[in-house]
Amino acid sequence: MKSGIGLVSKLSASALALAMVGAVSTAGNAAEKIDFVLNWKPGGDHSPYYWALKQGWYKDAGLEVRIIEGSGSGAAAKKVGVGANPLGIIDLPTALQFKGKGADLVGVMNVYANSAYGLYWKKSSGIATVKDLKGKKIGAPAFDATRQMWPAVAKRLGLEVDDVKWVNVKPTGKIAALKSGAIDATTHFYNVHYIYQRIFGDDMGYAGLRDEGFNTYSLSVFANGKYLKENPDTVKAFVKVSQRAFVECAANPTPCIENLAKVGSQKVADVTANWNLVKELIDNKDPNLAFGSFKKERMEHDYKAVEGSFDITPYDIHAAYTNEFLDPSLKLKQ
Repeated sequence: MKSGIGLVSKLSASALALAMVGAVSTAGNAAEKIDFVLNWKPGGDHSPYYWALKQGWYKDAGLEVRIIEGSGSGAAAKKVGVGANPLGIIDLPTALQFKGKGADLVGVMNVYANSAYGLYWKKSSGIATVKDLKGKKIGAPAFDATRQMWPAVAKRLGLEVDDVKWVNVKPTGKIAALKSGAIDATTHFYNVHYIYQRIFGDDMGYAGLRDEGFNTYSLSVFANGKYLKENPDTVKAFVKVSQRAFVECAANPTPCIENLAKVGSQKVADVTANWNLVKELIDNKDPNLAFGSFKKERMEHDYKAVEGSFDITPYDIHAAYTNEFLDPSLKLKQ
């Protein structure tokens, strides 16, 4: 009996040892968790991330990605800047502003190669061009990207900073305020242009700032600097999968659109309209440039615009972004 008990004990010990080895092995192969915060609620421009998630591409790359809805680029900049989220989508001028205020941010993939900033008004109000905004009320939240960049924007439009009066309006209240006449104009990203067309029709007045001489980079993926230094392989894997998703969704958008519509409880027609506008914003006009690339001269230009608009601590703009995690073979089909 003693020998039997001893044998059972030895077997139990062996089984325990094997279990412990298995546990260590499993832990060693565990997927890297990433909480990726968006700049806003899910929209057409986010469909590639959700498509990559659905297809299991992040998982195949050893990542466990959780996509978190955002509440504006400023909020995303704060979260990523302090490391609450390792990665997030932020409007580039906003990110550069926050970096100048101490946020630890590094751009790792550009998404909107063209500025999404737009100004909307009603033609029936008598406004025909941006010059007619002088003396008018523009409604937007205090944290609105275009409002934040107004000193630089006004200069490009040939206006003085104080030529317009800014009125606080909630993001969801812009259209209602414009319709009622409570404001004369408002701001919005171009990817929702179709909504203004639908509501205002022929009475819609619009100026895309990229067509008015203010074409900064816009939405981009930023990493927390400390996280990036400690986890370069993880960031590289995330960027490469996201690049692939954008390239494939641009080439074959229907499944990506349908998936996003389901995820965001939206109409396929609306997501399609949104994505068609996004395609204009992500087009870098260079068939030889990898999707997601930042150009040195443009980053220097954008930094000067931000530095001239805000009271920030000067820094080396070339430390605020990198192309080293991009796969140079992944390019948009022009």
